[in-house]
Amino acid sequence: MPDKAKVSDWIRYDFSNMMADTIGEEHGVTEEELSVLVGVVLSYHRELEAERSSGKIGFLDLPYADETVALVEEYVQANRDRYENFVVLGIGGSALGAIALHTALTHPFYNLLDREKRGGPRFFVVDHIDPVVFASLLNVIDPAKTLFNVVTKSGETAETIAQFLTVYDLVVRHLGRSARDHVVATTEEQDATGANDLRTIVEREKLASFEVPKNVGGRFSVLSAVGLLPAAMTGIDIRELLRGAACMEDRTRTGDLWNNPAYAAAALQRILDERGKHISVMMPYSSQLRDVADWFRQLWAESLGKRSGVDGEVVHKGPTPVKALGVTDQHSQLQLYVEGPFDKVITFVALDQLDATVAMPPAFDDLEHVGYLGGRTMNELMEAERLATQTVLTDLTRPNATIWLPRLDGFCVGQLLFMLEVQTAMAGKLLRVNPFDQPGVQEGKRRTFALMGMRGYEKLRKEMEARRRPNPRYVIA
Repeated sequence: MPDKAKVSDWIRYDFSNMMADTIGEEHGVTEEELSVLVGVVLSYHRELEAERSSGKIGFLDLPYADETVALVEEYVQANRDRYENFVVLGIGGSALGAIALHTALTHPFYNLLDREKRGGPRFFVVDHIDPVVFASLLNVIDPAKTLFNVVTKSGETAETIAQFLTVYDLVVRHLGRSARDHVVATTEEQDATGANDLRTIVEREKLASFEVPKNVGGRFSVLSAVGLLPAAMTGIDIRELLRGAACMEDRTRTGDLWNNPAYAAAALQRILDERGKHISVMMPYSSQLRDVADWFRQLWAESLGKRSGVDGEVVHKGPTPVKALGVTDQHSQLQLYVEGPFDKVITFVALDQLDATVAMPPAFDDLEHVGYLGGRTMNELMEAERLATQTVLTDLTRPNATIWLPRLDGFCVGQLLFMLEVQTAMAGKLLRVNPFDQPGVQEGKRRTFALMGMRGYEKLRKEMEARRRPNPRYVIA
């Protein structure tokens, strides 16, 4: 059982502005509609618990992975001071969680601080294979002072393996036999088929490594070594992060949607999706949480966007996730949300308290659009803009909810990430799709293998090459 935290330290899910008694029955949800799902949610909760008990899904147990935490802390203690740079090589779930944790829980300008203030190496994540950006990074870091963390659950992700091949060649040429000290891998353990090529390389080259549990999908892996190692290397308290996740795990062990914030959010999203609101917007009012919205975008899209349902029927399900940032996107996307189609559900993420206060000094009192700000704070202005956005959406009957964090720290972020993972798992059950596979992504991988010349894909490559020539009639030059 997790340590009991004070209720005042819990994050809160406020869905008042999703309900019909606030925004009306045309676009709001009635208590009767939610009550219809009470038994359904309880049944699916039992399914998830059974899948957990059987070992089919493992992300629910990550808050209690004490052995992984100990191994990560031991490695970090031995290596954190040895390197000037720490570079994550990965893509998708192998990168987005590390980025989200770093943005949320370290100094906003971490890499610009001197080493004493940072406490750890500079932090970079390369989650793409853009050759211009990749070459530029390699031109500005010294491989002799850099630790590369290559992260791919399967050990076969083409983009990550391409990054690894390039980097490993670089460090071998610069450092010879000590090259192995500059690479640490995070991947699955090897199975009987020997299919994980990265794990084979780890064993062959004697590289340091961490394991991703086989029953934890990449997009659900942020609380495994995938996210914990980069976090710990940059000074984030990973025990506090997991303590928060354990708190939310305890709260979500109930199948009662009225007492389970993750299940309530999933049920509301399902009801509104069925009513044509197929776009799910996450809009944090904290710049440090912007990458949590990006992480959630992958979690929601890859888990719920499916051609086939669990019964094999073609359903083409999946709400479309959109990330926004308050107050920035009040000047970008908000016009669409306020006056555009009634096809969106908006979830704000807000903080009870911020870590800094910036005062605006009185000046230019005679100028109408300047003087009123004097003597106030940016904190007040940001909260006024959040409340203004929330109330205008509510008054125009646009469904919106708010996830409140008491503060921005590891405990609260751990709660938030775990809640969103459980919400996604339940949403998949309610939409009757498998939230733990990604067949569309796999098909794209197969075609990439074919085009890049992997053995066994010759026929597919010929078929693709025959089809990819454009029709000149539809090319305007």
